[in-house]
Amino acid sequence: MDASKVRELQEFVEACKKDPSLLSDPNLAFFRDYLQSLGAKIPVATSTSTADKPKMGDPSVEVTEENRDASQEAKGKAMEAMSEGKLDDAIEHLTNAILLNPLSAIMYGTRASVFIKMKKPVAAIRDANAALEINPDSAKGYKTRGMAYAMLGKWEEAARDLHTASNMDFDEEINAVLKKVEPNAHKIVEHRRKYERLRKEREEKRAERDRLCRRAEAQAAYEKAKRKEQSSSSGGVPPRGFPGGMPGGGFPGGMPGGFPGGAMPGGFPGGAMPGGFPGGAMPRGVPGNVDMSKILNDPELMAAFSDPEVMVALQDVMNNPASFARHQANPKVGPIIAKMMGKFGGSQ
Repeated sequence: MDASKVRELQEFVEACKKDPSLLSDPNLAFFRDYLQSLGAKIPVATSTSTADKPKMGDPSVEVTEENRDASQEAKGKAMEAMSEGKLDDAIEHLTNAILLNPLSAIMYGTRASVFIKMKKPVAAIRDANAALEINPDSAKGYKTRGMAYAMLGKWEEAARDLHTASNMDFDEEINAVLKKVEPNAHKIVEHRRKYERLRKEREEKRAERDRLCRRAEAQAAYEKAKRKEQSSSSGGVPPRGFPGGMPGGGFPGGMPGGFPGGAMPGGFPGGAMPGGFPGGAMPRGVPGNVDMSKILNDPELMAAFSDPEVMVALQDVMNNPASFARHQANPKVGPIIAKMMGKFGGSQ
């Protein structure tokens, strides 16, 4: 538990010891219930004296000059009782003064100061609030309320009221209380700032995680769509035939030797070479002195031309002869490519 909170609780307990009537505050009902659940005995407020339940003035009453004079006389008696240490008598005289002149902020402020001396902060706060309602610039009202808040451990409220009172009418008593109040109020403020800073950092980290998750999801969706588009465009079927072809669509000067009758003897089944050459021509890089009859009359090569795997490999090698090494290990493709290259070289 935070050390400052422990000190506040300790001071509140001390205040309750001095004035058990504090526990009668309706706002502390939960605390009373807790104490009773532990077997504690809560004293019942049975006193009906003016000091315990001070009367409040009626602001609607018309105050005459006689009432004002009588109120001042009652206040004088209260000051005399205070000097003799008779605080209960002082409260009674000040209550009479308030009833005679309920529009006097000074009377409420003075009675509040007596309640402070009697260690009754709740009653003091009630009178201080009444004084400030009548006169928002009542320095005594802020001073007594600030001192009462300090007795209750409400350091921030105490510091605020005491600083306000000091700015209006500084005195050493206010300064002495502030020396005790300000360090505690400062700790509370720093604790709150730290909490807010940590809360903000947690929110920023959470927002950053959410942003990264959304970005990753968007990237994954994009990659998936891209793969699907590529798969659809390719159709999953490798192209057939040799790419490119000789410039101009054929061999320069025509086919060497030609075929008798202008066509290949016997022709291809179906009237064309399986797969065909794109553009009706041989691929790029084929030498012009190739005897095509050696290729077209080779049953093994003709059978291989109907195999899509072989045709894809042949296209790859025709476009990039260096790729032959990649296909050489394939028992189906390697021998065919080697044989084709041999035909082009005129060795077979």
